[in-house]
Amino acid sequence: MTAPLIAPLIPPGAREHGRPATARRLPLAAAPQVPTVPDDVVSGTGRTDESGRAGDRGMTGVLGWQPGDRLTLTAVAGVMVTRRDPAGMVTMPAKPYLVIPAAPRRRCGLRPGDHVLLAVSPGEDKLTAYSFAVVDQALRAHAPVPGEGRRP
Repeated sequence: MTAPLIAPLIPPGAREHGRPATARRLPLAAAPQVPTVPDDVVSGTGRTDESGRAGDRGMTGVLGWQPGDRLTLTAVAGVMVTRRDPAGMVTMPAKPYLVIPAAPRRRCGLRPGDHVLLAVSPGEDKLTAYSFAVVDQALRAHAPVPGEGRRP
């Protein structure tokens, strides 16, 4: 048994005198501009240990930092910036790790075992370590998670 065909539903005004009306175009959503990472920035991740060591040999290798190089560290709210500086208070150790002293670690809120996002800028001779709390804040500010903040 075959069901009878149903005539198509055409909204009023869609056809005038048997001719199709001009189709109205729907607006397209504007795609956000995706930022690009500068060509000279190299990024990776590291993990702080009990003695404040963080980083990986690839990061310091990109910068060309050598054991004995003097470094200056600046710490502010979850971000640690390290630069080579002949007057620096910290010395690059024999192993290719960055040793973050206790006071800057506390200022950044870094605890043993915390992971950090590392960004190396060879043109600026700089290594920046971002705590994942700062990375999370930036992600949420840029693209809020749908449904976040609602109660179940």
